[in-house]
Amino acid sequence: MDGSEFAGQNSLIFSLLCVGALMLTAQFLSRKVTGGRIHPSAFSIVLGLAAAYVGGLLAHGSHGLADIAAFSSIGILGGSALRDFTVVAVSYGADIKEFWKYKGEMVGALLFGVALSYFSAIAIALLMGYRDGKELTVLAAGAVTFIVGPVTASALGVTSNVVAISIAIGVIKSIAIMLLTPVTVRRLGLASPRFVMLYGGMLGSTSGVAAGLMAVDDSLVPYGTLATSFYMGVGCLLCPTVLYSLTCVLTGWIF
Repeated sequence: MDGSEFAGQNSLIFSLLCVGALMLTAQFLSRKVTGGRIHPSAFSIVLGLAAAYVGGLLAHGSHGLADIAAFSSIGILGGSALRDFTVVAVSYGADIKEFWKYKGEMVGALLFGVALSYFSAIAIALLMGYRDGKELTVLAAGAVTFIVGPVTASALGVTSNVVAISIAIGVIKSIAIMLLTPVTVRRLGLASPRFVMLYGGMLGSTSGVAAGLMAVDDSLVPYGTLATSFYMGVGCLLCPTVLYSLTCVLTGWIF
């Protein structure tokens, strides 16, 4: 039995080893190259995207590394079940009393954050020549988060290339938040659960906010992920329904 055959038969273990090696590489790059100024999660995302791209080229498939037998379990590790479990597990560290204390402000931050990301993306998409209401909605939903984009596409029955573009938009947003959060939090003095929840509620990227806050203060991470979890839920509810209807009305009125 050669190495590739062994890896294929033990794909889950091999995938776990590969993810561990990628994380160690990301930590090394963060510590040695940037002196800890850029969180390892940022490097992990970039390295993961690069690996997925190479895997897609080699396998000529549509699932990145998961199309290669030895890495087939990567799809399980990166699936929604483990992702959502991780988000919920991290959020358990938050004191729910803090959330209820500022629930009114949180609702305002969530609605404003989703609307800001959505309509900013709509404006850019219109300038780039997109006119179809469904495609505009999917692109804008991707700007909300890279999870809301595909959910909205599925709800509206969109299967074109704009789905991949919406995911890319969300990933870019996530990386940008990840890099800018440590600087922003320190300069604005967002060192309390209240401000962190409002911050996460306006920006919405769970991975970006969590990784950024990790570089500032570990104790703030649960509050940030709690807010971004609600943000993602609000986006999944509003984008394929209310915001889609508004988009169709606006585009019909303008054009």
